[in-house]
Amino acid sequence: MQDLNQQHFKDALKSQYHASLDMLGETIEKCPVELWTSQEYRNAFWQVAYHTLYFTHLYLSPGNDEFIPWIKHKKDNQNPDCIPGDPDPKSDLPWMPDPYTKEELLEYVEFCKSIVDEFVDDTDLSRQDSGFPWYKVSKFEHQLVNLRHLQHGAAQLADRLRQKENVGINWVGRRRK
Repeated sequence: MQDLNQQHFKDALKSQYHASLDMLGETIEKCPVELWTSQEYRNAFWQVAYHTLYFTHLYLSPGNDEFIPWIKHKKDNQNPDCIPGDPDPKSDLPWMPDPYTKEELLEYVEFCKSIVDEFVDDTDLSRQDSGFPWYKVSKFEHQLVNLRHLQHGAAQLADRLRQKENVGINWVGRRRK
């Protein structure tokens, strides 16, 4: 990446983060009340949406030590990223937090959008470590992984809406001005 202008990559990353967050936001907006907390799926709609936003936010920080959770993050439970593992019978904490509302998660979408540009502009994409000990990739590749995760979550939710409600989500190819 040394021979290429990092700004071109940064502009593309910012545009794709915004486009992906717009699409995720649309899935949240269009989700009907009965599907929001439905237990028909292993993970309810709200859980997938929160999990996707939580990790988007986490990986839009320089590293694990610098991460500051969202102000409305519900940490006092066994599954703070909202995708449940097996309950820990030794824990006094509840297994899952109470569901986030659509309005809360739309606020989280806007929060994530508000930090994208500054984070990407301030990031050295040629850095050889991701800043997260569990990801042994460069910072640039880690941002691609983060985008893929964000898009994967949005696609899961868009598919649910199409299958259950015959509701489509608009394609956003790049940042909306």
